[in-house]
Amino acid sequence: MQKDTGSGDVSPSHAGRVRHRRRPNETATDGNRANGTVLLVSDQNKYKSMLIRTYSTLWMIGGFVFVVYMGHLYIWAMVVVIQIFMATELFNLLRRSSEEKQLPGFRLLNWHFFFTAMLFTYGRFLSRELVNTVTSDHLLYKLVSGLIKYQMFICYFLYIAGFVWFILTLKKKTYNYQFKQYAWTHMILLTVFAQSSFTVANIFEGMFWFLLPASLIVINDIAAYLFGFFLGRTPLIKLSPKKTWEGFIGASVTTIISAFLLANVMGHFQWLTCPRKDLSTGWLTCDPGSMFKPEHYFLGDWVPQWFPWKEVFLLPVQWHALALGLFASIIAPFGGFFASGFKRAFKIKDFGDSIPGHGGITDRMDCQVS
Repeated sequence: MQKDTGSGDVSPSHAGRVRHRRRPNETATDGNRANGTVLLVSDQNKYKSMLIRTYSTLWMIGGFVFVVYMGHLYIWAMVVVIQIFMATELFNLLRRSSEEKQLPGFRLLNWHFFFTAMLFTYGRFLSRELVNTVTSDHLLYKLVSGLIKYQMFICYFLYIAGFVWFILTLKKKTYNYQFKQYAWTHMILLTVFAQSSFTVANIFEGMFWFLLPASLIVINDIAAYLFGFFLGRTPLIKLSPKKTWEGFIGASVTTIISAFLLANVMGHFQWLTCPRKDLSTGWLTCDPGSMFKPEHYFLGDWVPQWFPWKEVFLLPVQWHALALGLFASIIAPFGGFFASGFKRAFKIKDFGDSIPGHGGITDRMDCQVS
């Protein structure tokens, strides 16, 4: 039987060209796309994705609240665990099994540099708390004081030992891979420790200064998702096609209002506002300081006659919280944009799959480390 050549049969190359032509009635559909990616408002599977994401979020928030209740030391431990997971995900991005087989023990070198950086960072920021913890034991106090005194030398020695270790492991056929891994390791250490070290310092100055900024970034992330989920129409940035202007603006307003209100709530709890001067886990009492003492504000002519409140009591820290809210709204999302660009460069969707609906730990912490 002879084939009908006029029935529309075309060559594969021609079919490819026809398939990519845009028809007039496809314009409206493509309007809800950004760089070929469907926006959340148009995603057919968005409700299933939202349920999975919500379930994981509730578990994370519940665990976070429990850790905060346990105290400063446990929050620091949580930060360390997060850093280890982030480093693991980032180390694996450039890992090649073929080269690793030729370099037994080479992976240990990455972790040698990681724990050296951890000792250097936390040895500087937590030296006072560590000394105050062991003051009751004279022998232990002398030992810890000596370690802190020579902490910089110990870290320098460990780093030089790692450098020598790296040189001794160089093999002719893997020079390129090994030097890439060396540079990659140092970039990871900068990403993981540069900002989070200051976060740990804030924890021991009062959990308020850790909890409020971290909460605002979480609120901003959730609000951006919800506003984009229901209202998002206008793409925000090409690096992250599902981000929309509606989500960005809605999240910014929500975050700034939340900052002002949350600061008032958190500022009344001494457990959150008192600094911790050692590594113990007991309850704290202290003079909250002027930042956390209510001040009287008379509204007068600033409000209409029908407004029921003519005077209010606010904490001075609430005005500082507005600045934190502004930062969390405008600057922190660029950490997410940076991570999106990073993933595009490596052609991956997520850094990991440890959190259902979210990806890996690094995917959740990208805005926190910005």
